[in-house]
Amino acid sequence: MSEAVADKPMRHGYTTGACAAAATKAALTALITGQPVASVDLLLPIGETAVFQIEDLRIHADRAACGVIKDAGDDPDATHQALICSEVSWLGPERDGEIELDGGIGVGRVTKPGLPVPVGEAAINPVPRRMLRQVVAALQNEYGINRGVRVVISVPDGEEIAKKTLNARLGILGGISILGTKGIVVPFSTAAYQASVVQAIRVARAGGCDHLVLTTGGSSEKYAMRIYSELPEEAFIQMGDFVGFSLRHCKRQGAAKVSLVGMMGKFSKVAQGVMMVHSKSAPVDFNFLADIAAECGATPEMLEEIRTANTAAQVGDIMHAGGHGDFFEKLSRHASRHALNEVRGGLWMETVLTTMKGEMLGRATIDER
Repeated sequence: MSEAVADKPMRHGYTTGACAAAATKAALTALITGQPVASVDLLLPIGETAVFQIEDLRIHADRAACGVIKDAGDDPDATHQALICSEVSWLGPERDGEIELDGGIGVGRVTKPGLPVPVGEAAINPVPRRMLRQVVAALQNEYGINRGVRVVISVPDGEEIAKKTLNARLGILGGISILGTKGIVVPFSTAAYQASVVQAIRVARAGGCDHLVLTTGGSSEKYAMRIYSELPEEAFIQMGDFVGFSLRHCKRQGAAKVSLVGMMGKFSKVAQGVMMVHSKSAPVDFNFLADIAAECGATPEMLEEIRTANTAAQVGDIMHAGGHGDFFEKLSRHASRHALNEVRGGLWMETVLTTMKGEMLGRATIDER
């Protein structure tokens, strides 16, 4: 790959909410005018105007429907290339001026509290709802009409796409969510991931989970579910690299107990006091690991090997092979202590270290409730 291509900026995409609003604008315009619509301009919440191409427009006397193919840009979004559809129809004369929103096939339905949409309603988040209402109101004003309008958003492949998401755990059943706060998708967005963590914590707490289990990804979550098999699925939250952020929100939402479950690489950093554990955020401090190993009776040769190791996992292998299980207990205790410091105490905090194969290496709990 050439340097010019490698440095090429990543391409933004558009949210499902923006696509739904664009499809609604096209469908309602066609219903009002009786004329086909090939594309629409849409003012996004971020303040930019985007052009959306319209797919499969169908116009009838009392309704119109069409779709927009979602372009997520360079983000690895599960909904990339999904068809986001809108069907608009007139409500009866007794409902003039009203705007009714709902979800159809492939749009999930909320079944658990804690989400920004009430239980029983379609999983169309607040900003997309506002965009849909604004589109309808603007067109009614433009054409001087006051008829009631029903808008139904659907995603033909939504139920299948939802299997690649955590919607079911959050209590969103039957399809995907219609999301977006800015209208654009920023590739690998930190804000988007953090928002999903906060949402998962809220759902867990609203469901009565006092004990939350934070993991760095799918593998560590699978191991955590074996350790805490008595906990409901929503108690398990994939925090990614955002350890401090996730811990603070657990406390803010009133959790009493928090467990961290992960492997040597990232949790060695937590034990150092690093609360953002991305590979580029901070290096593993091998001298720190050597100092703990020395407390556990590691030989001078082992300590030298630890100080010159390439990875924290390699250090773990050295100590495990040497029979120094207390090393992992001490490391876990350091991690729990720094986690409590991050939230200024007040929690039961536990850290569990596992191998890449899910075997437990060490475990330490500090109770400051």
